[in-house]
Amino acid sequence: MITYFILSYFLGSIMTGYIVVKLLGEKDIREQGSGNVGARNAGRIHGKKGFILTFLGDAAKGALVIIIARTFHYSEEVQLAGLALAILGHIKPIFLQFKGGKGVSTFIGGIILFEPYVVPPIIAIFLFLYFFLKSFTLSGLGAFLLIPVTLYYLEFSGLSILLVSGMLIMLYAAHIDNIKERLEKNERKS
Repeated sequence: MITYFILSYFLGSIMTGYIVVKLLGEKDIREQGSGNVGARNAGRIHGKKGFILTFLGDAAKGALVIIIARTFHYSEEVQLAGLALAILGHIKPIFLQFKGGKGVSTFIGGIILFEPYVVPPIIAIFLFLYFFLKSFTLSGLGAFLLIPVTLYYLEFSGLSILLVSGMLIMLYAAHIDNIKERLEKNERKS
């Protein structure tokens, strides 16, 4: 099981955006656009192609961690701990001096495979929030708050709900500057 946890972190540390931008003939993604190695910055540099390839690659890391855990019949809690480590690897990758992305795509890929029933509430809340906030980041992060509630109603263990809540805290911490910036921008508009 320790090998699985180490592997999860290292899988998370493989930065798809860095690889995609290099393969598409550009220099280091960290020196372009926003400097972030995630899908949004890859999209700024290479349009939809860069965004989609990076998003799918990062989401696949989260999904792969769940697939590996299920192959070995690990408990739901171990699966979620592996996903948390993959997200940590994405945010703090050992291969890029611990300066990575925000972790959202990896989280999405893993949590959807872990429990597909979280998708409809996330989409509904996202659309509702986006109508008012006009921000993909704030709407997505707000919609994610419904995941622990959904897992509670689906009768997942308290530890599983706690692990997902911990992942959300990691995502919010990675987005803290974006959240502050967006809230200030919304305040100025009103």
